Amino acid sequence: MGNLEDAIKSAKDALPNITPTPPGFKTESSAHDLKSRLEWGEPALTILDVRDRESFNAGHIMGAMPMPPDKLVGDTIPIAKERDIYIYGATEEESTQAATKLREAGYTNVAVIKGGLEAWKEIAGSTEGTEEIAHPGSDAYNVVSRVALHQDLERKEDQQ
Repeated sequence: MGNLEDAIKSAKDALPNITPTPPGFKTESSAHDLKSRLEWGEPALTILDVRDRESFNAGHIMGAMPMPPDKLVGDTIPIAKERDIYIYGATEEESTQAATKLREAGYTNVAVIKGGLEAWKEIAGSTEGTEEIAHPGSDAYNVVSRVALHQDLERKEDQQ
């Protein structure tokens, strides 16, 4: 039995000690970069939505905080200066201006999410808001419509 234990120990010693590391931080990040960071499990980041409140309420990246651009100046932001911050707005210009304001205020890790909310939705990122809630159509409660839809789907499957 000692030979087996010795073999296991020597095999473990021969393997490198691999410790996974989180994705790196970039000042211009894609939606994929943010999603990878969130999937890491311990993201330690803040997502700021600098669009108007109505747009934020309609739909935003899950977990994002609303932060109007005029509130980005001063000590009103309850976020540590060293924290990783990801920003998106209605336009690339709005996002970049907000990131610049934060950098000028002393925040060191500020990234703009390229493509904003639309890019996030394109990669099936989690969203929340009033428009994000799926409301079933009137045909969802109509048995005749549902049976007809089911028959259509079966016909399409049979044709393939």
